[in-house]
Amino acid sequence: MTAKILKSSFGLDFIQRTLKTTGVVLLVTFACGAYYFGFYDALAYFSAGIWSMVNLIFLSALVRTALKPEGVDKVATAVLALIKFPLLYGAGYFLLTVEIFRPIPLVIGLSLVILIMFLKAASRVLLNLDVVNQEDSTRGLA
Repeated sequence: MTAKILKSSFGLDFIQRTLKTTGVVLLVTFACGAYYFGFYDALAYFSAGIWSMVNLIFLSALVRTALKPEGVDKVATAVLALIKFPLLYGAGYFLLTVEIFRPIPLVIGLSLVILIMFLKAASRVLLNLDVVNQEDSTRGLA
């Protein structure tokens, strides 16, 4: 009888795969949304989704530079923080205050990355993609 163990595949490649999937979903839904919901609602959704993707890119880069095992790269951390917080959140504030953008498409676009992450993680769990037999994992070590 073999025991099943979990192997984790939620590394930096998980963020990259999430960003690629989000980009594809944004492009497809922007094209459909412009036809069915109006151009400005689709543009608000698309702009908020792009903002969310850029935010995730900067957040992952900031975490990687600030939490290195060999020590913090203070210059890179400061530069990323100075770009991320005032500029990126200023752009987010601009998105929220534009008169022609309604709030609902903005909220949907902002939460799209989180939804894609959740669906990717749930699909890996439901399909047992991270479960391997213990004897299979020990064979590779011998």
